Parts: sequence; C-alpha cells; structure tokens
Amino acid sequence: MTTLTVAGSQETLTLTDPRLVVAGYTARDQAAVRAHIDELAAIGVAPPPAVPMFYPLDASLITTDSAITVAGAQTSGEVEPIVVWCGGQRYLGIGSDHTDRELETESVADSKAAAPKPIGSSVLPLDDAVARWDDIAVRSWVDGELYQEGQLSAMLRPDDLIGMLTERGEQPTGDAVMFCGTVPLLGGTFVHGTKWRMELGVPGGDAITLEYEVSVSG
Repeated sequence: MTTLTVAGSQETLTLTDPRLVVAGYTARDQAAVRAHIDELAAIGVAPPPAVPMFYPLDASLITTDSAITVAGAQTSGEVEPIVVWCGGQRYLGIGSDHTDRELETESVADSKAAAPKPIGSSVLPLDDAVARWDDIAVRSWVDGELYQEGQLSAMLRPDDLIGMLTERGEQPTGDAVMFCGTVPLLGGTFVHGTKWRMELGVPGGDAITLEYEVSVSG
C-alpha cells in the first residue's frame, strides 16, 4: 500500500493494489525519439516494437522510500512525470524509472522490472497541472551533478498517452500509476550513481521533488 499527499492540502491518497505501467519513447518530436532509440542501440538495446511503448510491471516495485537496493552495479534513474489514478481522480507526480542498464541490452521489459520505481510522496491534481504542462521544467541530478534538464513541452501530453493506452486496450481501471517518459541525458551517457535528486518545477507553485539513494545488494 502506498500513501501520497496532495500538495497544498491535508488530503492523503492511499493506493490499493494499483496497476503500474511505464511508458517509453514519448517525445513529441519523432526525430528526438529516433535519436533516443539510436542512443540505446549504441549500447546494444534493441529498438521497440511500437512507439510509444508501454511496459506493464509489478506494482510492488513502487516505493516512496528514500533508499533502494538493486542487484547489479550498472543501474541508473531517469526523472519522469507520473500520472496517478486514485479514487476516481487523476494526479500528477514525479518518479524515477530506475533501470538495470546491463540487463537492458537483453530485454528492456526485464531491465525495468529489475529495479524499484521510486516516486515522490507529493502529487498535484492533474487537471490543474495539464493547463501548465508545456511550461513545467524537469531536472535530475546524480551525485550532485546535473544529469537531465528540459521542459515537458518536449513530451507527449498525458491525455495523449492515456488515449494511446486505451486504443491498445490497456487503460488502467481502479488505482494505477503510469510513468510518462523522460527528457534526454545532458551528457548522452548513463551514469550509475548513488544519490539521485529530481524535480518538476510547476509555474506558480512549489516544485514536486524526489530524492533517494541506491545501494547494491551483496
């Protein structure tokens, strides 16, 4: 069970037996999508069978803990806006699609399932955030170094993603979390760091943030 807080209020949300979906290749610019696919191909990751791609995962991977444990040393996070469905309402939050990069060269789905999916404990009503979607700034840092920076104007809007998910017969029912994709890496190379910090800067409001540390088991 996962408990979240609606920013600026005392309202809490409890996700009960949620569904988890991670969307990939969600840039509006198809040239950017191709560049990302080529970026992954350079490290041996096969192109996706569809764009965007939706990966259903076990919801037990969702965590609001400030520390996670992974099985391999070659993992890394990526900042993502997330859509949370709870009690018939939709909310915007922040998450990290932490992924096993070594396993990713064999199976993207398995690599995403191999690591926890940290999410921030604070969310905003999605309808309010969508009106400012294109102006929302997104950033991540690893071990104190800026790793990603951009705006959500570069990515498909959540209603577009939800529509595509529905067309494929996969629309969530009940409580659910969907990771909505990410912006490019500033250096173009994955960093397997320890301390991750991420934020969505929503105009006219406080940033939604996420921080966590990574340790390797064994």
